[in-house]
Amino acid sequence: MDILNYALMQRALLAAVLVGITAPAIGIYLVQRRQALMGDGIGHVAMTGVGLGFLLSTSPVWMATAVSVLGAVLMELIRWYGRTRGDIALAMLFYGGMAGGVMFTNLAPGGSNANLMSYLFGSLSTVSPSDVVAICLLAAFVLLVTLGLRRQLFAVSLDEEFARVTGLPVRVLNMLTAVTAAVTVTVAMRVVGLLLVSALMVVPVAAAQQLTRSFAATFAIAVAIGVTVTLGGTITSAYQDVPPGATIVLLTIAAFIAMTALATPLARRRARAAAAAQATGDPAECAIPAARGATDQAGV
Repeated sequence: MDILNYALMQRALLAAVLVGITAPAIGIYLVQRRQALMGDGIGHVAMTGVGLGFLLSTSPVWMATAVSVLGAVLMELIRWYGRTRGDIALAMLFYGGMAGGVMFTNLAPGGSNANLMSYLFGSLSTVSPSDVVAICLLAAFVLLVTLGLRRQLFAVSLDEEFARVTGLPVRVLNMLTAVTAAVTVTVAMRVVGLLLVSALMVVPVAAAQQLTRSFAATFAIAVAIGVTVTLGGTITSAYQDVPPGATIVLLTIAAFIAMTALATPLARRRARAAAAAQATGDPAECAIPAARGATDQAGV
């Protein structure tokens, strides 16, 4: 493919692969915790970091990482200690982050909101070598956490009270999940964009859950979907001159629809198999543990 002869596209494709791996890797825990929109909130906060990067003439990626991590920590603190006004505090944090990004970008020397657009919706032409280095380092951190602590993170995501009883540091793991999600947002913002990254965290996981029940299978299929749609969206964007972020998200939604269509006949086949097993006279006490095991894994 002649497209690979260009250094710009090589950088964009490498970034796309890393985004396709890391976004579903952390997204599987967010979906299990019912925090599917957390990435969207962090994306709003990260806009302030991008604006500060322009204003201070430093790397917007690293500045967005620092501000996103701070925002994720504040979100977790609000979740722990917030009561009836917690939702209002989160709303102020989200929209304050967006307003800060627009303001700082306009105050930057020679800055305009046009500079912010490539970070909001992704842009292939703006992925620089320094961006690739930052993305590689941040992606390594995300994979180290999501794979190295997968048992602990899954236990906390599934049932915090049970995890606390077993002696796991629940608050530390919750904070680590939030920080890792913040890092993932900054990894993905150059390819997908801050306002669309949450879809790549959530939709591949939801699509994988249509076919699988176990954590390992869901993780593997979600990552496979993520890599496929990011590569497909990046290549389509280069050839058709369409926005990469929007293309990737639309492909992700198409993958979810396809998985749902495949899951329907599979569910019917499993139901017929279960009915046939009962018709053969299998003891009820033998069927209960299998049903419970499937239920325990159905949400992962």
